[in-house]
Amino acid sequence: MAIVYEKLLALDIPEVEHTYGWKDCVLYALGVGLGQDPVNEDELAFVYEKNLKALPTFALVLGYSPYWLRNPESGVNWTKVVHGEQGMRLHRPVATQGTVIGKTRIVEVIDKGKGKGALVYSERKVTDKATGELLATLTQTTVCRDDGGFGGPPREAPPPHPIPDRAPDLVCDLPTRPETALIYRLSGDVNPLHAEPEFAKAAGFPRPILHGLATFGVAGHALLKALCSYDPARLTAMAGRFTAPVYPGETIRTEIWRDGAMATFRSLVVERDVVAINNGRAEIG
Repeated sequence: MAIVYEKLLALDIPEVEHTYGWKDCVLYALGVGLGQDPVNEDELAFVYEKNLKALPTFALVLGYSPYWLRNPESGVNWTKVVHGEQGMRLHRPVATQGTVIGKTRIVEVIDKGKGKGALVYSERKVTDKATGELLATLTQTTVCRDDGGFGGPPREAPPPHPIPDRAPDLVCDLPTRPETALIYRLSGDVNPLHAEPEFAKAAGFPRPILHGLATFGVAGHALLKALCSYDPARLTAMAGRFTAPVYPGETIRTEIWRDGAMATFRSLVVERDVVAINNGRAEIG
């Protein structure tokens, strides 16, 4: 089945009701690497229930439905899709417990041409179930590698956020642990690519890879540490482009350029000198 542009734009993606508590906040924080230093009280605030804080990027797993493109009505070959870009805007700090509603819709589809794939742009709004208050707006670009040439209207993809042509103002190195992906998957994405060696090899990787959103969470930790003094209310928006996988156990180096309330960033794998997240942009309150 091929993509039908109008049909894909109109795809009804069921909303997700998600109730969570302090253990979910802690599990997520452990899954993106916090708590490795037992005497670091800045990190302890996100992994211990006393005076608990929620990481800003915890919003990315709230009301999350990871497999909606598997719907046959989408026309997408879901076995050939990869996570291309992620964005996050918080309308208030993330609470450490609650019940939320996540509603995803497709915003645009770009046909890059036969053999070049397609880009599916989606948006998820997370609202408080009790009050209807909008808590977060999350955007995603999905690269559908096998679905170009369906005849969609011509569109140009937005240009990526540029990286400054100078040395970064700040650099933050954060290690990941060998079991990082096994912990992170408990926050919602149980794709065997991140756990099963034979599955990863069949997909072309020598071993399981880290979730892209886990790498994004590590980059968010770096921004929180380097720019926000671990105050989660200050990191209000963040976006970036996934450019290479990370293997659990590798070190993620986030380079940061500061420009007032806006920051540019990219995250590299130290051990292999490859860029894992590029063209990053963040807003700091």
